[in-house]
Amino acid sequence: MTYVPPDPPVVPYLMVDRGHEALDWYLRAFGAKETARYDMDDGRLGHAMLVLANGGAIYLADPFLEMQAAVGTSAPAALGGTTVGVSLAVEDVDAWMARAVGEGAEIIRPAIDEFYGRHGKLRDPFGHVWSITGPKLEA
Repeated sequence: MTYVPPDPPVVPYLMVDRGHEALDWYLRAFGAKETARYDMDDGRLGHAMLVLANGGAIYLADPFLEMQAAVGTSAPAALGGTTVGVSLAVEDVDAWMARAVGEGAEIIRPAIDEFYGRHGKLRDPFGHVWSITGPKLEA
């Protein structure tokens, strides 16, 4: 029997302070759709799955410091930065970056054409770094 995972076989799982606010931000900034959401009785976001407008998926949740030994991850603010970047392949790098910046993302590296395509980097308001990649403007 072949195992078929319920979601894509690899999904970044982002720990985010202010989980519900972050969920709303990703919906707006990356054109995402919420496909699963579990709210905790104490008001924290226990888990959510979002499918981004480019078809990619992310999980996110508030950090659970009381379960740190079992969870093993922290939000970027607790670390003084993130330990991983997420690469997002899109058709129009500039449009995706402009939408994210309009929602409060910070440009780390403006989009430029590189030998492999167009690429820019931004930091979302929750501390995660995104590489936005796509086709060159001047092909």
